[in-house]
Amino acid sequence: MVDKILEVKNLHINFQTGEERVKAVKGIDFTLHRGETLGIVGESGSGKSVTSLSIMGLVPAPPGQVAADFIHFHENAETPIDLLQCTEADLQAYRGSRLAMIFQEPMRSLNPVFRCGEQVMEAILLHQKIDKSAARQQVLQLFEQVKLPQPDRIFNAYPHQLSGGQKQRVMIAMAMSCQPDILIADEPTTALDVTVQKTILDLMSDLKQELNAGLIFISHDLGVIAEVADRVLVMYQGQIVEEGAVETIFKQPKHPYTQGLVACRPPLQERLHRLPVIEDFVAADTSEPFHPIRIDRVAFAKRQEQLQAQAPILKVEELKTWFPSKRNWWGKPMDYVKAVNGVSFEVYPGETLGLVGESGCGKTTLGRSILNLAPIRSGKVEFMGQSILDLSNREMRQVRKDMQIIFQDPYSSLNPRLTVGQAILEPMKIHGIGRDKAERLEKVYALLRQVQLEEKHFHRYPHEFSGGQRQRVCIARALAVEPKFIVCDESVSALDVSIQAQILNLLKDLQDEFGLTYIFISHDLSVVKFMSDRMMVMQSGQIVEMGDAEAIYEAPQSLYTKKLIEAIPQGL
Repeated sequence: MVDKILEVKNLHINFQTGEERVKAVKGIDFTLHRGETLGIVGESGSGKSVTSLSIMGLVPAPPGQVAADFIHFHENAETPIDLLQCTEADLQAYRGSRLAMIFQEPMRSLNPVFRCGEQVMEAILLHQKIDKSAARQQVLQLFEQVKLPQPDRIFNAYPHQLSGGQKQRVMIAMAMSCQPDILIADEPTTALDVTVQKTILDLMSDLKQELNAGLIFISHDLGVIAEVADRVLVMYQGQIVEEGAVETIFKQPKHPYTQGLVACRPPLQERLHRLPVIEDFVAADTSEPFHPIRIDRVAFAKRQEQLQAQAPILKVEELKTWFPSKRNWWGKPMDYVKAVNGVSFEVYPGETLGLVGESGCGKTTLGRSILNLAPIRSGKVEFMGQSILDLSNREMRQVRKDMQIIFQDPYSSLNPRLTVGQAILEPMKIHGIGRDKAERLEKVYALLRQVQLEEKHFHRYPHEFSGGQRQRVCIARALAVEPKFIVCDESVSALDVSIQAQILNLLKDLQDEFGLTYIFISHDLSVVKFMSDRMMVMQSGQIVEMGDAEAIYEAPQSLYTKKLIEAIPQGL
């Protein structure tokens, strides 16, 4: 780590919004060396992502204003290149070849009208002097490296035909395609399950060593940062509040904000009643240390007995949801992807049933099938004693009121043309909740307060909120129709660990207040263990293990579950 490859001095980034000037980054300095992984952690809005965009020259101007003494890229032993002084043409030559970035949201970073393979090929053809045939072969090899199933199929697939984790792996393949000197990874494993995450982290580490490149790794998952980083920067409100070796930062954090970040992560070794949040550490009075409340095992076992003594609210028997993967000349399906293949289970009122498994195992399809939002091939789904597959459209609409879903990506599940208040109000009108407009408006304001937003947010649009705030809006919208049962589909996977802790605590509070029943889908076993009473492990469309969440973690019965647990980062 002797050779500097990147040097940033006195970086300031401001955004002008009307009369207001937002100071996103306030004079930070840092250095990246060849062969080093520099981890950057902090909450949403701390300035970590916009810092990485400034290095790439991608901060939009206006409204963005980037100023620094310099941002030096040490391409070779000669005079460093100040990226701030480069023309747009120079930056385009560097981006993708010498400087590459894996963006945070693959769902919005891939072009929806081009096939995935073509998008990766475009980067290779732009920076390498090879023909299309060789470029295609290179793309297929990259898809194999990032563990994408059926590389030929993925090459010809459009982004909407892939899972969130698969789209993220396409983005990683694109960033690695030209073997860059500096790779900036902005939340690169957010949408990935633990086994694929481990493969990707190992792959990026191998690439870094092979090329002697520098890696800037931005993540809200402190376990991942602790596993991969050599040094860590902790950012808070646009400033670096703590910097040092990864072991020192996470085992002996000095700043209250860093202490809060470390504590917010759901522990795997114990079960807490509530997760700590940042405010527990950075409040005005920090003289009293925070002591989390642990759940008593005897009390938890008693809760399990009480839950399972009831009649199930949901009963699923031999459920199958298949999608055609190959058709003949006349369009008749010849082969199928068996996304859900003979699944049976029960959920009890007031229970949280966790669902974990690798990307593509069928978790999301199962959640949507339960709500009759996916084409069920066969099987039985009973909700409150009614078979939802036999209901008319009118009857199904009533069931939709009682069964809601919180989707994985809050941005794409909110209509950008509606204010968040209108988005929450709309389902209430459809289902006839409230006697008149005034009563419905009052209920919307109450829901905003319940999810820790303010009444003034009613008139704002989705793009004006952070990811955590948008997810709160989606929770409020789901609650607006007074449901009994909610499917939470990766509803905290894209959030910082501190915001994630707030949302998980909120979901638990709402469950206690309204008697809600959850199916909680996630690839993060620590989150599922914190939230769930029981847990199901899914592989290739089938349930391979089911039982008490803590018992499964402590003594997994299937080899697949053991593999999932072994892949969890143990850095902290």
